[in-house]
Amino acid sequence: MATEEKTEDAPCETGESAVETVAVDEAPVETEEKRGIVNEDAEKHRKLRDELNNQTKEWKSKRDALNGQVRELVDEAGKCREERDSLNQKVRETKELRDEWNQKVTALKEQLAPFRNNEKNEEKNEVSIKQLKKQLQDLEYTQQTKPLGKDKENEIIKQISLLAKEIADREKTFEQNDEVKELVGQLREAKAQAETYHHQVSEYAEKAQAAHDKMIGYYEQADKLRKEADAAQAKFVECKTAADEEHKKHIEQIKSVHQMDRDESRGGRKGTSARGGKKRSDSEGKKEAKEIFERFKAGDKLSTEDLMALQKSGYL
Repeated sequence: MATEEKTEDAPCETGESAVETVAVDEAPVETEEKRGIVNEDAEKHRKLRDELNNQTKEWKSKRDALNGQVRELVDEAGKCREERDSLNQKVRETKELRDEWNQKVTALKEQLAPFRNNEKNEEKNEVSIKQLKKQLQDLEYTQQTKPLGKDKENEIIKQISLLAKEIADREKTFEQNDEVKELVGQLREAKAQAETYHHQVSEYAEKAQAAHDKMIGYYEQADKLRKEADAAQAKFVECKTAADEEHKKHIEQIKSVHQMDRDESRGGRKGTSARGGKKRSDSEGKKEAKEIFERFKAGDKLSTEDLMALQKSGYL
């Protein structure tokens, strides 16, 4: 009777064991699917990180190239500033020289003034050279600006010619005075020097202005490129920040996979330990059953537990 009861109970044990086996078998499949999803997500973050890193390198390269151009332009602007400042210094120095010669011209004119005041011949009722020059200027203006008949124009031309000759003769006579001649020579030299330095002032001033305009142009170009470099720097920081974030997510997913591997490894060791324990239990059971069976053959009386042990081990 004990043997029959045990036989009927056996399928229940087998059924429980089967359920447990299915649960154990399904767990690795679920873990593997999860690992695949996590790995796929990690790969997605890795690819995005690499793309962003490439963009970061491109923006960095563009920024550095623009900054290099800015430095070159600023250097050129600095050279133009030095040239401008040097030319402005020459302008100041040349102006001083021009002003010195202009002062000499004024002084020489003042020395000649007494002689010019006495240049007319009172006995002949002559007018001064200054007055003659004024008359000549008026006639030339009339000829150039007013409509004249042919006879009137010829008359004016004749007067202009006579006045010019008289002025030349009077000045020649005036300059025959040794003292006057010396002063006139000095005056002409002073005027020539003043004019030379005046032209140099104008030349240096034009070159200084050109250098200044060129400098401003370089600075304007540099400012424009600097703004582009700042924009590239902003994109560089943006891409780098995004790349760092994607890298962080990638590492997190990789750590998750490693954690799954560790958890699975620990679960595997537990299963192995349980199976090992079961094997040890079966071996001990068989050993015990063998001893009971030997006692049974020797004619010993067996208990219900002994009979169950023999049945479980396959001796009955």
